[in-house]
Order: sequence, then structure tokens, then C-alpha cells
Amino acid sequence: MITIKTICIAGAGTMGAGIAQVCAQAGYKTILFDISASMLEKAKTGLDKSLDGLVQKQKISSDKKQNILANISFTDKIDEVKGDLIIEAIVERLNVKQEFFQTVAANNSEQTILASNTSSIPITQIAAKVPNPQRVLGVHFFNPAPVMKLVEVISGVETATEVADVCKTLIEGMGKTCVMAADAPGFIVNRVARHYYVEGLKIAEEKVADIETIDALMESSGFKMGPFKLMDLIGVDTNFSVTSSIYNLFHQDGKFRPSRIQQQKVDAGHYGRKTGKGFYTYE
Repeated sequence: MITIKTICIAGAGTMGAGIAQVCAQAGYKTILFDISASMLEKAKTGLDKSLDGLVQKQKISSDKKQNILANISFTDKIDEVKGDLIIEAIVERLNVKQEFFQTVAANNSEQTILASNTSSIPITQIAAKVPNPQRVLGVHFFNPAPVMKLVEVISGVETATEVADVCKTLIEGMGKTCVMAADAPGFIVNRVARHYYVEGLKIAEEKVADIETIDALMESSGFKMGPFKLMDLIGVDTNFSVTSSIYNLFHQDGKFRPSRIQQQKVDAGHYGRKTGKGFYTYE
């Protein structure tokens, strides 16, 4: 029987910090790792601010906030990444993820579950160079992790059924809605959602309408955010990387073709809200 008491999150960016908050709020001892000390400091500040917002909305008490923060420790030392479940939310590059999991696998027991928050890279590819690939799977949260209810649990070819079931139970215990997915490029949500972005970008490229009009029309149709506002929230660079990955994984299927407009934004460093400028400009 697999028991999870300690969860380690690798990557203190927006996703990693958000997942750490979710785990700590659920009462788990949580370790947040990043190679960058400045990213860890930024994550600490962000977590404090996020929890303050919950206190102000009277969703948690001040004492609860302190208990949640007490559940989280921070480290920039990879040999301290030890736990029952490790979730990586690092750069979306296969070789980097494989190298990370090889390193932490050597520092943990054979029973430690290794999970990737990847948006598009097949779990089977990630697990291919990791010892005991049956304990490797995808646990894909959506941004912002503390708010978004959906989590995809993805099984690779080697993933043990017990491991997937344990993670499903764990995620549901955190108050999330868990969807089990087979291993395929983009899994479910990112594969379906790709066209929300790609077609919006094509309409802008073809000058059928400007981005403000496209967003306004989609929002009036019932979507909470238009595609361009959503790309700015997710990160234009992150969104472009996922589109490029899915495009290549589907052998350059034209329906997933990345946009030149988005490529220009990435080249210019206009990544959206996190840089103050994307498809829109932010104060």
C-alpha cells in the first residue's frame, strides 16, 4: 500500500508555487525546490499574498494561513528533494525532465512516485530513461492551480494502475476534479484547447478581426476569457512552447501549426502578464 505524507514540488514558478499551495492547504508536508534562490523568494512572497487573499475573503482564518505556511519548506538543494510523491513543474524540455527524474530517483526509494506536470510531452518518453518507470505518471494541474479544479492524471505505457489510482485519490482529496487520461500528445485539455488559441491567432494573422474584437466575441459567447487574454495569463512563451511541442508530436499536422504572431511575441520577450506586456500591456 502506497502512503503519501510528504510531497516535493520541483520548480518555484507560477505553476510549481501554486501546486505547493494546493498540497500544503490539504495538510501535506510540502517541499518546494528550485535551483534559483531568487525564484524561491518570489514564490514565498507570492504564497503569502495568495493566502492573505483567502484570509481577506474569509475563506480561511489567519491561524489556518500560518498552518499552511508551516507545512511548506523551501530548498535550492536537489539532494533535499525527498518524499513520497515528487511533482516536477520545470522547463518543458524532455532531456531536462529526464535528467531531473534520474537524479531524484537515485536519492529516493523505489516506491517514491515521480509525477510530471508537463502540458504536452508524452509520459512514456519521460519515463523511458527513469529507473522503475512503473511509478512515473503525469499529474497535470492548470493555471492558477489553487483555483482551477481540473487535474489530469496521465498513465504512460509502463505506469502501474495502483500508482495512478493512488494519485487520483490524493488529488480528489485535495478537492479537485480528476480526469484519467491515456498518454497522447497534449493529453485531453491541451489537445482540445489548442484550436482555441491557434484559430484565434489565424483570424488575427488574416486580419479578419483584431485581438480585442476576437476576445470580446469569445467572452460574449460564454468563455470566461478570450484566447489572447488567456495566453497572456498562461504565458505567451509557455503557450507557444506547448503548441510547438504538440505540432511536432503530431508530425507537423497543419491544424496545430504555431503562429508567426506568437513567435514574434516570444522573440521580443513579451510573455504576457508576468513581463507586463504580451498581446496586451499591463501596469
